[in-house]
Amino acid sequence: MNRIAGKRDDTLIEVQSSGEDNNGCRLESFGEEVPEHEHNGSESSLSCSDLEGSVHSSHSSDTVCVQCERESSLPNHESFHQHSSYSGIWRRRTLFLKYRSRVDKQQQSKDSVFFRDGVRRIDFVLSYVEDKDKDEEKKQERRKAYEANLQEFGLQLETEDKSESEDGRTYFLKIHAPWDVLARYADILKIKVPFKANDIPEHRDVPMSWLFTPFRLPTHVMHPEPDYFTSPFDKSKTDFFLIDDKDTLFPPSTRNRIVYYILSRCAYQNIDCQYNDKKGIKRLLNNGTYTAAYPLHDCRYWTQSRDPNCENERYSLYRYWGQFFRFYKEQPLNRIRKYYGEKIGIYFAWLGFYTEMLFYAAVVGLLCFIYGLTTYDQSIWSKEICSESIGGNIVMCPLCDKKCGYWKLNTTCNSTWQSHLFDNVGTVFFAIFMAIWVTLFLELWKRRQARLEYEWDLVDFEEEQQQLQLRPEYEMKCRERRRNRITQEMELVLERSPADLVGKLCICWATVVLWIALIIASIIGVIAYRLAVYAAFASVMKDSPTNKIQLVGSIITPQLATSVTASCINFVIIMILNFLYERVAIWITDMEIPKTHLEYENRLTVKMFLFQFVNYYSSCFYVAFFKGKFVGYPGDPEYMFNSWSGLRNEECDPGGCLIELTTQLVIIMTGKQVWGNIQEALVPWLKNWWVSKSARNHPESLYSRWEQDHDLQHFTQLGLFYEYLEMVIQFGFITLFVASFPLAPLLALLNNILEVRVDAWKMITQFRRPIAAKAHSIGAWQEILHMIAVFSVVTNAFIVAFTSDMIPRLVYLYAYHTDTATPSMQGYIDNSLSIFNISQIPMDNQPEPGENPSWFNSSVTTTCRYRDYRYPPGHEKEYLHTMQFWHIIAAKLAFIIIMEHVAFLVKFFVAWLIPDVPSDVKARIRRERYLVQEYMQKYELDKLKGQISLNHGDCTCPSEVIPTSCTPVQAIL
Repeated sequence: MNRIAGKRDDTLIEVQSSGEDNNGCRLESFGEEVPEHEHNGSESSLSCSDLEGSVHSSHSSDTVCVQCERESSLPNHESFHQHSSYSGIWRRRTLFLKYRSRVDKQQQSKDSVFFRDGVRRIDFVLSYVEDKDKDEEKKQERRKAYEANLQEFGLQLETEDKSESEDGRTYFLKIHAPWDVLARYADILKIKVPFKANDIPEHRDVPMSWLFTPFRLPTHVMHPEPDYFTSPFDKSKTDFFLIDDKDTLFPPSTRNRIVYYILSRCAYQNIDCQYNDKKGIKRLLNNGTYTAAYPLHDCRYWTQSRDPNCENERYSLYRYWGQFFRFYKEQPLNRIRKYYGEKIGIYFAWLGFYTEMLFYAAVVGLLCFIYGLTTYDQSIWSKEICSESIGGNIVMCPLCDKKCGYWKLNTTCNSTWQSHLFDNVGTVFFAIFMAIWVTLFLELWKRRQARLEYEWDLVDFEEEQQQLQLRPEYEMKCRERRRNRITQEMELVLERSPADLVGKLCICWATVVLWIALIIASIIGVIAYRLAVYAAFASVMKDSPTNKIQLVGSIITPQLATSVTASCINFVIIMILNFLYERVAIWITDMEIPKTHLEYENRLTVKMFLFQFVNYYSSCFYVAFFKGKFVGYPGDPEYMFNSWSGLRNEECDPGGCLIELTTQLVIIMTGKQVWGNIQEALVPWLKNWWVSKSARNHPESLYSRWEQDHDLQHFTQLGLFYEYLEMVIQFGFITLFVASFPLAPLLALLNNILEVRVDAWKMITQFRRPIAAKAHSIGAWQEILHMIAVFSVVTNAFIVAFTSDMIPRLVYLYAYHTDTATPSMQGYIDNSLSIFNISQIPMDNQPEPGENPSWFNSSVTTTCRYRDYRYPPGHEKEYLHTMQFWHIIAAKLAFIIIMEHVAFLVKFFVAWLIPDVPSDVKARIRRERYLVQEYMQKYELDKLKGQISLNHGDCTCPSEVIPTSCTPVQAIL
């Protein structure tokens, strides 16, 4: 036996000839033999085109004959010797590449989304690997039973052998749903299908719409399909609907939704499926029977498919939506909905609308910031603090025990200037504006959502969601059926005893409370860190060594250093607890066994948001409402965990606690957004790069569509949940604490402009195509947003009243200023600081030797000042609160009541003024329901007339006489 090797079009061909007549050929590929082909003399009876057909029909082997070798260009015996030296995996790899290069010559491209016949669409793909472990036999049995049951459901299957995969290990099972299956389950799932073109004219002229032309996308991109009136599909009335082509009636997103519905309910044992809990693709994925289950993208995102039957929607989405340089363009929501389904489409519609509304809040917040920047020269109290003659002569009491010395007021000049940027009259205006803005945002979104519900055929979806979208996990646990009182149909019911139900609920919510307590404990730990580290920073920085640092040296103070480091530590703790609690929340929600997917997501949403609310906002609440409020006075300071802890409660410097709240907010909000973008974009990209590094340069002919998608990341069922959660937490930051940082909406706007395109880019390029799902709204998130909106009015009113110095300044201006002729802020700093006798400071609280600055002389300086309103030493009410303190408290409470009532009245008025559903949408809904009834009646009547006309020959009576043998209906007609 002689071996020769040839190379033709970069295709390695190995032929074994037996005998002198060379009448047989054989290919060694993965140890398999191919039957010999007969040849007549020098001419082969099997041409290369025939050979390619055989390859096309059988992908598990490859056949090469002498005729193919004769057609090759130049035989290269050196290649043979080089190839024959290969052994083991390298030899198999070479033969695999030889085979795969031949696939490109087939009629069907490997980048196609169709079966080998080029007609049947691949609606879903399952992959699996045959491992040599003890459970492999069980897995094979499950696969065999499962695939047999899928065929019983009517699905058509086609398997790609592992020898054809890039790694040589993975099998791919391609699934196609024929028309009968699609029609049957479209009827079950009440999928809406067009029956008449929409005849209502569009009247949505926007004034000065030409200004928005640069932001518009072409019409064929925004509206890829004409508008129709639709009705739930009925298999028995197919001729009622507009069906031009059965293959294109249901878009790929609907097809993969139907197939997944079957996959999630099909059993993998050959027993009655009615009460069988061994069913569903999810369990098969969990036990390793299959490694992945996913629908296919229709093409590569950077180029169109070579198959003319492919829609190339992915390419269009990447071109018009998934690139960052199109950040100023509107989103093609109809294409997103068509490709990914309504649930993902609703998310991007909400995210885009939220980003648009942020623009107005960002502009007003920026103007308020500019106002604070330009009015600094008018801040008399800031000038007094920074003045050498006033602030430089005021000696302040130590802010901690032993390690803190006396200090002068003018050392807080920089923090006072920073605080004025956000703590000014514009803050009150912006807090009221944001209360109105958030109401407008929620009410206008309801209108936008109502329009999308109609345009996307989701008006009556709530009932379908509850009745038809049962979770397979719930169905597996059901052992009984009960008649529904409303529909009078038998439905699955999960019987649970009251004791079992109460026990599980107690366990679930006890776990939630335990983890929230853990968060609070971690926050207390951070507060303890702040108290302990502040003393260390104060001791180290007593001689201002940081002033030697260029640019920022004069800005760094013990308060700022403590606040920044504590915020960073708190952010790290937040991220760690998020990672842990995510798994705990999913575990306890699974244990509750919710009935529907909607109920599952709502329950998980409540648990996760409660946790995230405490996790992200607790440190901000501490700084805003607790820090500096319970500190006592120098002779009797308040301690955390009582005096034995030695941790004295933090005080706010004369610049106020507002700047510390701003610092906390900026670090956590910015850090979360940066970390979120890294997780969303960089991590999937690195994973995909690592997985597909060996095949990233393969041409389409060597890297099939199902393999390309298999190497992408899996978009989980809760993928959108985390996207919503991220945005809602951001929404809380820009509403709950916006009075402390008017630039928060601007930071959120910049992040969301990037977020929209990052989410689009990763959905298109880094993730497998998600399974399409329907949703008529953003679900429980809408109620959470309403809750945050109401709560934000209260928090901002309290921030302005208790965290900022706005109210004490107004009280001084109109009631306690020294100049009775003209209200002025002159003397406000001296009025807001109380006096304490240094000799009355307990020995345990006095600064240690060497902690006081060099300018301090105890024989000359006998008193120090502290931030409070108390009577001076020697007064009959020594160190008790003055009447001015109670006046300020009363003014703060009055301000909170007035601001809340004004904000709520405006909110409720705006909500009442704006209807939830636009009038034209209401008219369209009524018109469509009317047409459905009218056309259905006409259809039934025409169908009945047709049946009568077919049976008309049975009636022999004269036409003017009603025959007694005819039916009553025939008589009426």
